[in-house]
Amino acid sequence: MTSERERPAAPAAPSLARTALALLPLQAVFRLGEALLPLLLAAWFGRSAGTDLYYLLAAYFVFVGAVVTGVFQDSGAVAVLIEVESAGPRAFRDVAGSLLGFTLATSGVLALVMGFVAAAVAWFVCPERTLAVELVALMSVGMVAVSVRGFYVGVLNALGAFSAHPLASGTGMALTWALLYSTRGALGVCSIPFAMGMGESLAVAFLAALARRRLGLRIVPSLKRGEPIRRIFALTRLEVAGSLITRINPLVDQLMAGLAGVVGGGTLVQYAGEVASLPTSMLQATLFPVLLRRLALEARHIEQFRATTRRTVFTIVVMLALLSGVLAVFRTPLCRLLFLRGAMDLAGVARIARILPWALAGAAPFGALLVLARAHVARQNSRIMPSMGVLNATLNVVFNALFVGPLGLSGIALSTSVTYLVVAVVFWVRLPREGG
Repeated sequence: MTSERERPAAPAAPSLARTALALLPLQAVFRLGEALLPLLLAAWFGRSAGTDLYYLLAAYFVFVGAVVTGVFQDSGAVAVLIEVESAGPRAFRDVAGSLLGFTLATSGVLALVMGFVAAAVAWFVCPERTLAVELVALMSVGMVAVSVRGFYVGVLNALGAFSAHPLASGTGMALTWALLYSTRGALGVCSIPFAMGMGESLAVAFLAALARRRLGLRIVPSLKRGEPIRRIFALTRLEVAGSLITRINPLVDQLMAGLAGVVGGGTLVQYAGEVASLPTSMLQATLFPVLLRRLALEARHIEQFRATTRRTVFTIVVMLALLSGVLAVFRTPLCRLLFLRGAMDLAGVARIARILPWALAGAAPFGALLVLARAHVARQNSRIMPSMGVLNATLNVVFNALFVGPLGLSGIALSTSVTYLVVAVVFWVRLPREGG
């Protein structure tokens, strides 16, 4: 039997840095609107009980939607689709059609059932129950669009069409901005999920057209369960379980912010988190989709796989640590520049600046976590994902309980940062050391 060391080297692949840099101009131009959206929301809506309610429900629907989006977000499905691609475009189209059918069915049922649950709870416990029900209805529809967009991004990334996502995101975000501007007076906070849902729908139409052009065939939804589909479900059910558990963290954070007794506290924590995510957001948009495809191709060639993983972790940790340090030093003028306009008040901006260093402490560990999670996915080591999700969620709850009392809203950010560090270390320890 041929040993792991005797296997021929993986096919030569383009440099990760070169491919990511080639995507950078597209991401910078077409996803700029997405990056600037929190600043727009802060200027137009400020902080209030209504914005806190919106971000709480947004965290809830991200948690619920992870059942579907987790299948496509740098998951084992991409690795399987890369294998299917070698069988030809028609085979690929059939598998993709099955995935699209299950995506539509699952997200539709989830939107109805979990939307009803959220609306019922809000009706009985929320002071602004009419607003809550309206937000739930709009977010339920938007969740389906987000799920379908995730499907098309996963399919196109598997085909190596990495430019599709920024192009679609830019197109959709242009519509989102236009609708926010024109409807915010009439709809208030409800204009946010309305505009975002319409933008997602336009992005889906754009991605569907690109996928058809790339394959030369239209992807027709079906519910067939061929061998690749069964294998994708076997792999991703564990990844989805881990992702679903982890996605409860933002919901917990928003609930803890509500208990802190600060008006608009959940909104402020959200905005601080958005700024802290700036160092990793561009990497997630440019490098990480390319990285997963590269690691999937190298997964059976353990030495190349290890070298790529180690090199990427080291580079990203150093880069993110430096960028986070710069942002922390200039946090006060930066927050004033970004947020002190429109409906956002000076006291709120000062609180964002106080929260920000604690959130930035987690940027480098989060970057390492993202790389190592993709390494496990590329090795189809999905069995560890549920336990990692439980670890992640448990740590976040425990650290919130420890830090929120003495640090207030900053304790929520610190809890997230420390959780990222511990989870990244455990991911590294559990990375397979031998071929299989």
